[in-house]
Amino acid sequence: MCTAATYKTKDFYFGRTLDYEFSYGEKIVITPRNYRLNFREKPAIENHYAIMGMAHIADDYPLYYDAINEKGLGMAGLNFVNNACYFDHQEHKDNIAQFELIPWILSQCATVKEARSLIEKMNITPISFNEHLPVAQLHWMISDKDESITVESVKDGIKVYDNPVGVLTNNPPFDQQMFHLNNYMSLSPKTPINTFARDIDLKCYSRGMGALGLPGDLSSQSRFVRVAFVKMNAVSGKSEKESVSQFFHILGSVDQQRGCCELEDGQYEITIYTSCCNASRGIYYYTTYDYHQIIGVDMHKENLDTSSLISYPLLMDEDLKIQN
Repeated sequence: MCTAATYKTKDFYFGRTLDYEFSYGEKIVITPRNYRLNFREKPAIENHYAIMGMAHIADDYPLYYDAINEKGLGMAGLNFVNNACYFDHQEHKDNIAQFELIPWILSQCATVKEARSLIEKMNITPISFNEHLPVAQLHWMISDKDESITVESVKDGIKVYDNPVGVLTNNPPFDQQMFHLNNYMSLSPKTPINTFARDIDLKCYSRGMGALGLPGDLSSQSRFVRVAFVKMNAVSGKSEKESVSQFFHILGSVDQQRGCCELEDGQYEITIYTSCCNASRGIYYYTTYDYHQIIGVDMHKENLDTSSLISYPLLMDEDLKIQN
C-alpha cells in the first residue's frame, strides 16, 4: 500500500511512499530525451521530454513507479486492487498498456491540462510486460504546480477526478476517499473550544487536541485522511532545505514500521522508500527504510540528450553516528 502527495512553497514538490513486503530492485532511473520509448500498440517515440523517477529496469525498459519530467509534471501509480479494470484493444483509441502509462504521459505532456487531453483518447490495456511481471492493478495521480488529477480505469471506463488535496492512497475509489473527508471537517490544528455541552465545564488537558479523532491506523482510507490533514496544514519556509524536510515529515505521518502490518504469509509490509521530487528543478530526493539521510539525484547534472538509460541504485543501509 502506498501514499502520494504534493506540496508547494517557492517550488513544486511531488512524491510518494512505496509500502510493500519486498523490493523489485528499483533504482533512480533517468530516461533521456533520445531514448527510444517503445509501446506495444503505438509507434515508438524517438524524441521526448526527459523523465526521472523510481523504476525497475527490465530488458532495458524503465517500469516507473513514480516520476517527474523536465517540464515539472509528476505522476505516480498506486495499488488499486479489485477496482482497477483494463480493456482489450479498442478501435479509434490510443491503446496503452498499464506499464506504459507513465512514460506515455510524461514523455509528451508538460502540464496536467495536456495530460487530460491525452487521457481522453486513451484506453488502458491488460497487457503484461512479460510472463514474470503480471499486470498491476493501479490508479494514478498526475500533478503540476497548478493542479492535480486522479485517473482510474474501472468497469465504467476511465474516470478523471480533480484532486484538490493533492493526495492519493489506494482503495476505495477516489471520489469515495474525498467524500470521507466530510467526516473530519471539525478537525483543526488549533486548540478546540467546548461545543459538547454548555453546562459542562470541559477543558483541554493537552496540546494537539484540535486533531483529536484523526485516524492513526495503516488502512488506505485512514492514510488518505491523515496525509490530507497534515499536508493541508503544513507550514514551512521556502528554502529547498526547509521545503524538502517538511515534505518528508508530511509523508512520515504514514510511515509503515516492520511488524505493524502483517500479511497472510507471515511477511510484513514496510515503507521501502519515500520520495520527494523538486519537480521545478528536476531533483529526485529519497530515503529508504534503513537509510534515513535524504539523498538527491539531479537530472540536469546528466546528459539529457543521450539515448541510454541512466540509473542509480538506492542506498539501503546506514551506519549509526555516535556524536561523543
